[in-house]
Amino acid sequence: MNRSENPVLQYKVCDFEGPLDMLLQLIAKHKMDICDIQISALLEQYMEQIQYMKGQEMEISSEFLEMASRLVYIKSVSLLPKHEEAEELKKELEGQLIEYQECRKIAEQLAQMVTYDIFTKEPSKIKFDMTYTRTHQTEDIAKAYLMAVGRGKSKLPPPKEAFSGIVEKKIVSVSSRVVYVLRKLWDGTPVKYRSLFQDGSPKSELVATFLAVLELIKNNRLYVDGDGDNADIRLIRKENSIE
Repeated sequence: MNRSENPVLQYKVCDFEGPLDMLLQLIAKHKMDICDIQISALLEQYMEQIQYMKGQEMEISSEFLEMASRLVYIKSVSLLPKHEEAEELKKELEGQLIEYQECRKIAEQLAQMVTYDIFTKEPSKIKFDMTYTRTHQTEDIAKAYLMAVGRGKSKLPPPKEAFSGIVEKKIVSVSSRVVYVLRKLWDGTPVKYRSLFQDGSPKSELVATFLAVLELIKNNRLYVDGDGDNADIRLIRKENSIE
């Protein structure tokens, strides 16, 4: 069976969860700088801990022995004239230690948020009795009815009287203004054109009066005398016009 197919097992040996955990505790114990590790001193302390574990007849996993060989290799490479490889291996180890240290901090914070002392259960399905069992005074029922009626009325469109004086316009027919103009000219006396339009009259009345004058002129029932400003224009009824 391929090794990658086997489940990964972790063992906690002598309060150490792994070789990186042991290195971190040794660095903290001897007050070393994690970003500037002395490989020789760290290797010496690491091997002393391994020997102690062997003296206690503890079973040492391969991960601890692998880390020991790794430290020995870094120390051996650092003794060579060109030790660029040793610096790279040292930086790689320092990066792993810093990353592992941050993971431990996060794990400690998450551990405070998790507890196994709480048991949760899905809510049970309960059949509710929908029968209305409350009692009310007759006055309360009457008030509720009036409130319901009021809410119903609020949804109806507003009455026509609510728009009086706002958007309501007086409808004036042209025929009614024709009668008005002919009455002004009943006795045959000329009438000034401007006098037909009273100040303050609604626009519909003014327009209907203007159209009535045009209609009477078109039907030869009156003619226009004068020119220039509207104040000088006079309307005169023809003698043979039929009212």
